[in-house]
Amino acid sequence: MCGIITICNYSKHLFDYDEKIMTMTKLLQKRGPDHIGYMMTPHCLMGHTRLAIIDLKNGNQPILYTHHEKTYRMTYNGEIYNMTQIKNHLIELGYTFHTMSDSEVVLAAYIEYQEHCLDLFEGIFAFVIDDGQKLFAARDPLGVKPLYYTLQKDTLVIASEIKSLLSYIGKAVVDENGVKELLGLGPSLTPGLTLYKDIYALRPGYYLYFQKTLHIQCYWKLHDESHDENLTETIQHVRHLVIQSIQHQLLSDVPLSTMLSGGLDSSIITAITSQYVRPLSTYSVTYEDQDKYFHAYDYQTTMDDSYIQQMVSRYATHHHSIVLKQTDLIEALREALIARDMPGMADIDASFLLFSKAISKEHKVTLSGECADEIFGGYPWFYKEELYNQPYFPWMRDLDQRLSMFNEKVQKLNLKDYIIQRYQESLQEIHTDNRKKQLIYLNTQWFMQTLLTRADSQTMRASLEVRVPFASTQILQYLYNMPEAYMFDQGEEKGILRQAFADFLPNDIVHRKKNPYPKTYSPLYEKLIEDKLKESLKDPSNLLFQFFDIPKLENFIQSHGQSFTAPWFGQLMMGPQLMAYFYQIYLWGKIYHIQLEF
Repeated sequence: MCGIITICNYSKHLFDYDEKIMTMTKLLQKRGPDHIGYMMTPHCLMGHTRLAIIDLKNGNQPILYTHHEKTYRMTYNGEIYNMTQIKNHLIELGYTFHTMSDSEVVLAAYIEYQEHCLDLFEGIFAFVIDDGQKLFAARDPLGVKPLYYTLQKDTLVIASEIKSLLSYIGKAVVDENGVKELLGLGPSLTPGLTLYKDIYALRPGYYLYFQKTLHIQCYWKLHDESHDENLTETIQHVRHLVIQSIQHQLLSDVPLSTMLSGGLDSSIITAITSQYVRPLSTYSVTYEDQDKYFHAYDYQTTMDDSYIQQMVSRYATHHHSIVLKQTDLIEALREALIARDMPGMADIDASFLLFSKAISKEHKVTLSGECADEIFGGYPWFYKEELYNQPYFPWMRDLDQRLSMFNEKVQKLNLKDYIIQRYQESLQEIHTDNRKKQLIYLNTQWFMQTLLTRADSQTMRASLEVRVPFASTQILQYLYNMPEAYMFDQGEEKGILRQAFADFLPNDIVHRKKNPYPKTYSPLYEKLIEDKLKESLKDPSNLLFQFFDIPKLENFIQSHGQSFTAPWFGQLMMGPQLMAYFYQIYLWGKIYHIQLEF
């Protein structure tokens, strides 16, 4: 995986921008510590930082390819899992290759097929190509790899992370729309938007062309198809698609590992990967004193340890249990924020960052069970009527209580109307009344993007590549059109997936209730984050003062986070986790020198 930067303007020379692109590229060095490279032409500057995974010696970037006396240049981030088949086809057409890397295959495929090359790729990617006259950029269909851009007058600037674009612009401005996104929808974001004025995300499944003007186009979207297979055939088909996706993602010139929580999804990934990789290294994460303070509730019903041990014993993996200290978790909130460039999932981001750093000491690549819940229906809002019948996103609870936390200035923004508007806009994009299809679309466009942003930002901050085999267009398209009853076969969430892999897993894991990424239950963490948040309120420049009804915020802190009775977002953000989120908003304002325009 890599970090990519491009500055392009076809109407003026960019020779004076050399130092600027070098500064922007170096901000992404943690994404790619193995090599940093540049390619400069009069109208297009490219920067690249590389984490070497395939063709370790010859895969440095940016790269160029000359075809019929025309030169194309590219900076690329990703992995194309079917690159061998595409490469063989291109060789038959007369293309020659000088490396074993997939980046050269991507560039040659674009030269031959232009934007239609995207129909060939199976993988995760974000890349930019310059042919001297126009710029082409694209992002993978499910948004595993990020791509951000800003258009400043006639200059298009593209980067893997927002921090590089902020460096180019020279300031971090959040306008009224950004405030609505942060307070109304955060930590999720409207597809294509960021919190920052004039900075956008290229949506998953979209590409752009740029000459003098910018043109953006969708190239992949879920679509209706008939489903003619019975339940038995469907179970076999799901099994085939998942195994195929995992097997494709084992392409690597460095050792592979898996994240193993003892849940259904990570256990399937581990079971199948171990058929091809021996000995397989597995990693799990927990917190100091977790066994002492853990208490079950609706969304987190059991600890992971015994389930992990069953998988380790069954597949003889080389297992590493990473135990995080509460003090380290608190300190990591700052770096996790910087990795994401915005307030995120607070201590879950911080934990994932520390977990990734531990893995990266031994491995550059790991496989994760991320994205299965959004595709296979693992969340309660897929089957709880009171959640999916809300007039807004089902992962948001008690919206009125949330909105009551804000001051009069924010109240005037009519956040509830904004949330409902964004919800309705997304539903209108797919033109279906089928509830299951609506939920899958909403989850993959919104909730899954929040988790993928977490996964990419935190793992790449640790110089670790995470692969997510469940984020497959073939799996998603098949599940989208499968009957809803199959999804909940045997009356269990993700029933079809459980049935498909029942013989690969211990029975306890096959029927284990879905548990989210583990959070800490330690009273020490609660005290530490409470003290941090209280201390932040002594800072008169605290961004929280611009948003919150301060007496209500102080009451929330005095109640140890208990006065807010529903998760702010998803399943985990309440109590100490919500305090950590508010503290991240404070840090964000201070570190990024946020300028508000609302």
